[in-house]
Amino acid sequence: MSDQRVQPKLIIHGGAGSSLKGKGGVEVVRRSLYKVLGELYPLLLSGASAKEVVVRGCQMLEDDPRFNAGTGSVLQSDGQIRMSASLMDGLTQRFSGVINVSRVQNPIDLAATLQTSADRVLSDYGSAELLRELQIPIYNPLTDIRLQEWMQERQGNFTKEMAGVVAEKELVADGSARRGTIGVVALDCMGNLAAGTSTGGKGFERIGRVSDSAMPAGNYASRYAAVSCTGIGEDIIEECLAAKIVVRVTDGMSIAAAFERSIGEARGNHRELAAIGIDSTGAIAYGKTSQVLLAAYHDGEKIGDTLELI
Repeated sequence: MSDQRVQPKLIIHGGAGSSLKGKGGVEVVRRSLYKVLGELYPLLLSGASAKEVVVRGCQMLEDDPRFNAGTGSVLQSDGQIRMSASLMDGLTQRFSGVINVSRVQNPIDLAATLQTSADRVLSDYGSAELLRELQIPIYNPLTDIRLQEWMQERQGNFTKEMAGVVAEKELVADGSARRGTIGVVALDCMGNLAAGTSTGGKGFERIGRVSDSAMPAGNYASRYAAVSCTGIGEDIIEECLAAKIVVRVTDGMSIAAAFERSIGEARGNHRELAAIGIDSTGAIAYGKTSQVLLAAYHDGEKIGDTLELI
């Protein structure tokens, strides 16, 4: 923790994968992401902790059916929604998460609750029991477009490997399969970092498949850096991307250099993924091997995004 107040920084993402169809598609996503920044950044300025802001940001993105997390999550091959989410506090270097949880509006809330538990990562049965203990109302995150998507793919005997990441057909360039998560990384005014990541999965996947979003491979933070990843979960896991970047920063590499090397290695290994991050100096970084990264940030002076980054 810093003894002096620092300029807060913030970056969020809504997935990665396909290019966006036309300027209208870009603007729709931009409005969604900027709305989240517009609520979160004043919270950081008012003194809210990085962890609190990350949880709130993930809640907002989970509640937006445009993204594949919470409401609007994709369906697995059996027609069920199973979501995963994790939260990591860089100050305490504490990780918590839930895997394949159902019937909850905000999986990030369960991850946040587990921050103070001795058992900090729960699977589907444990997550369901935690829901009952907390008396959280049962919630159905299914949307019509996700149901239609699953029904159409069922007719084709699930020939696609995964579903669409953005729950708006007009935002998908070619109608092909895409993937993603949502994520938030924040640096608060006390110099503390946190990262949160949440996903509905790939869609159409084998029952019980586990994503990177509830692993340090996809979401990791320390006192030196915090990173949230998106893309094909298996690729992220095999690169151990979030933890790799944070460890490189911890070992003295700049976050820009850590991203450049790590994303370069992933590209060399033919992975499809992306990541966002912030380090303890307030430097913001992002990188991708995918066509598009749906990310936006507030650097303390202005808002920007990566939506048209080639």
